[in-house]
Amino acid sequence: MNRILISIAAIAIMGITFTACGQNSKKSGSEATKTLVAYFSATGTTAAVAKDLAEVTEATLYEIKPEVKYTAEDLDWTDKTSRSTLEMQDRGSRPAIIKDLKDADNYDVIYIGFPVWWYTAPTIINTFIETYGFKDKTVIFFATSGGSSLEKANAEFKEAYPEINWKDGKTLNKASKEDIKAWVDTL
Repeated sequence: MNRILISIAAIAIMGITFTACGQNSKKSGSEATKTLVAYFSATGTTAAVAKDLAEVTEATLYEIKPEVKYTAEDLDWTDKTSRSTLEMQDRGSRPAIIKDLKDADNYDVIYIGFPVWWYTAPTIINTFIETYGFKDKTVIFFATSGGSSLEKANAEFKEAYPEINWKDGKTLNKASKEDIKAWVDTL
């Protein structure tokens, strides 16, 4: 009698184990794409858009933080000696960032947001990309700007980092969540 009960228990345990394993396999085969919305925002404008984009895409939100924060004086583009002007004049400039993004390799789609500086992305965006790589990942820019488009940034970064699967980004000045969703749906 004990052998029969043990056999029944063993069969039941095996059935539960196979069912659980089957469910895990099925789940891993149909997992949703992991999406990251990373942004650099010197004044908060790009941060607001990034938060809406992360909500619309159900993505992880991550702030690209410089080791040394930008001051109002650093951002004065009319001052030829300001930090932002000097960085943008030296396209090899790589401002240091706080490297605290966990599991960067686990994301499939990465949106990267920034304010447009001198018709392109601030060089801190190069620092971020070079720090985490994103080889074979889909990367899409979004930006805020006083009037510039993302054409130059899209072209420059496609050429500089050909190992990344680039999709053309968009300037999202004063975009509503509905506007953002409509754009995301076209990608």
